[in-house]
Amino acid sequence: QVQLMESGGGLVQPGGSLRLSCAASGFTVSRQIMSWHRQAPGKERDLVGYISSTGAVTNYADSVKGRFTISRDNAKNTLYLQMNSLKPEDTAVYYCRRGLNYGDWGQGTQVTVSS
Repeated sequence: QVQLMESGGGLVQPGGSLRLSCAASGFTVSRQIMSWHRQAPGKERDLVGYISSTGAVTNYADSVKGRFTISRDNAKNTLYLQMNSLKPEDTAVYYCRRGLNYGDWGQGTQVTVSS
């Protein structure tokens, strides 16, 4: 069955970096649009960005553009989210998703940006 397992979250100081991973099983990430979303306390889950099935296209929310990068390793069937220049407002639970507007979710990983 389809499974998505996020990892790599944690506590980081403002200006720091983290790389999140999303290990997929039960399907092939290179044949799907894959996306990252995040949900801050008391707020709705928002799209962070996505990568096309070919990997040729990535797109990001304005709030993370220039700081976050989505990539994937087809051999490992894993999606990544590289987050640089982190800000306190990036604090949220981060989820990967098979698809963009619908599809399977992972369980999420907490990212806390605080001094």
